[in-house]
Amino acid sequence: MAKRILVINGPNINMLGKREPEIYGKETYQDLMEITRAKAREISERNYLEGKEPILVSFIQSNYEGDIVTAIQNASEEYQGLIINPAAYTHTSIAILDALKAVSIPAVEVHISDLSKREDFRQVSYIREACIATIMGEGISGYGHGLEILQERI
Repeated sequence: MAKRILVINGPNINMLGKREPEIYGKETYQDLMEITRAKAREISERNYLEGKEPILVSFIQSNYEGDIVTAIQNASEEYQGLIINPAAYTHTSIAILDALKAVSIPAVEVHISDLSKREDFRQVSYIREACIATIMGEGISGYGHGLEILQERI
């Protein structure tokens, strides 16, 4: 049986390639999904050779906080790991933090840009305490890094 990982993206991630490409790069949301799926296939091939389970990834993107909370709550029924980029909700959403705490699924926080080099208000992450790792500043390849971390954990 495959290990399933849900990738949750928050507001404006669907605008990748258009929104501030000097910060977020020129790759699109479609590119993000394709690169992450390719990394999942690479990990699955390696796992096959080692007699381990493959991994499968699914994606959700929403500009609405409640949709993200609901996706986290529902994830416990079919997913073994989460990668989450709550985008602007990183710095504002206690509801997303509470949802992550309510489910017993390992989560990795991913940010395309390096928040430590951005505006002061971006230095606060409400969700970090509910995550096993945080990845910042690796562009969309950070999602693949998140898969590697989860692969070792789940």
